[in-house]
Amino acid sequence: SVRKYLRQFLTDGRVIPINPVLRYLLVNLIIAPFRAGKSFKLYRKLWTEEGSPLLVNGKKLKEKLQRSLNENYEVLLAMNYGNPALTDILKDIKAKPFNKIIVVPLFPQYASSTTGSVIEKTLKTIRNWNNIPEIKIIGAFYNNQGFIQAFSEKISQAGITENVHVLFSFHGLPVKQVCQSHPESSCEEKKCIHGINPDNHFCYQAACYETASLIARNTGIPQNKYTICFQSRFSSNWLNPFTEDIIVQKAKEGIKKLVVVCPSFVADCLETLVEVGHEYH
Repeated sequence: SVRKYLRQFLTDGRVIPINPVLRYLLVNLIIAPFRAGKSFKLYRKLWTEEGSPLLVNGKKLKEKLQRSLNENYEVLLAMNYGNPALTDILKDIKAKPFNKIIVVPLFPQYASSTTGSVIEKTLKTIRNWNNIPEIKIIGAFYNNQGFIQAFSEKISQAGITENVHVLFSFHGLPVKQVCQSHPESSCEEKKCIHGINPDNHFCYQAACYETASLIARNTGIPQNKYTICFQSRFSSNWLNPFTEDIIVQKAKEGIKKLVVVCPSFVADCLETLVEVGHEYH
């Protein structure tokens, strides 16, 4: 099942945007066969008696959202790769007389390989329906006040004192993929490390910096007390600075305590529980 998940994920053209034939060979002959065993061991570390934390937390989110909405809404949980599968959930929706569908990809910062992939698969499936209801898509929510406040409260619970440094660790992406949101200019030219502006509002890196800045201001963390970095890299050509390098750097600077915040995730998963909770720790 791990190998199947890897194949589903990595054969998505938005995840590995290269020639389809080369992508197929890369995934099926190199990545899936060699990474499946390693991934299986990692998933065993995070598994609970209830199952996958991502699925368990996803179900709790669904249930709480359902309770907060009135009976005119039905909240459904779907996954782009895994179960409950997005295509299966859309089949269930098709069979019911809904007059509106609100799609909320649970990725705070927009990226073509995450939010874009969900939107693409959803619209590709729905376009073949005979009756297409009104569709609303929530493309990003990195600056939503409720989202910012939720992370601020979590950080405050960790105890921010004078001797604590905060790392905002976002999921990394290839630099080339990030720059495709503004192909005529680099992130440096668009000033993406200073946050969102009219010229880079689709840029993943700019959204990450904007997220960290908003959370820091809302929590009262001074600029010299936090660092923005990126985790889960596959190569040196991914967004940097890399989280593991910053951890070493801060230790050399004499920092005794780090609080690592992961605002590109809305639920615990492999990248939070294992990568940050075990490997980085």
